Amino acid sequence: MANRPNSYVLEKPVYLIGFMGAGKSSIGRYLSRKYGFVLVDADSYLEEQEGVKISQIFAEQGEERFRDLETHYLAELSKTPQIISTGGGVVKRAENRAFMKEHGFVIYLSVTAEAAAARIRDTSTRPLFKDLETAKATIAERAPWYEDAASAIVDTVGLSVKQISAEVFRLLTEHQLISHV
Repeated sequence: MANRPNSYVLEKPVYLIGFMGAGKSSIGRYLSRKYGFVLVDADSYLEEQEGVKISQIFAEQGEERFRDLETHYLAELSKTPQIISTGGGVVKRAENRAFMKEHGFVIYLSVTAEAAAARIRDTSTRPLFKDLETAKATIAERAPWYEDAASAIVDTVGLSVKQISAEVFRLLTEHQLISHV
């Protein structure tokens, strides 16, 4: 990729974690476009490598097999200083939380179930949004894991992609994780 006027490189991997609808993919794309950071979506990468959709892995091989693959590809992606937009459940495994903390900088994009539901165009494709109560319960279950893994927390409720991205960039600057090229 050719350098753009606002091209930066990361000193180590930066993981965006949080519940679906928190903005992990949108924030990653914005940061990539504006600042030239390399971005990879961990779920899309896993699907490309395996040649199947995650839903198919869940249906045919179960969640445990998916989580094994997720852990494997997390380690693979972490070899490069880049923004890694993770799947919402990556924090379910303590080894993933510890790995991300050890190898990079982890930004927890926090969101409420209501705000997440408002951001997701088609909730029918998201099993955890069969109803708001299920989403609330999942967020409550995972919140301690997200917090445990986090190097920094950004509350995304009521903020635009631009505002959230500016806060993430500020955090990266503050923690001396970026260089201008």
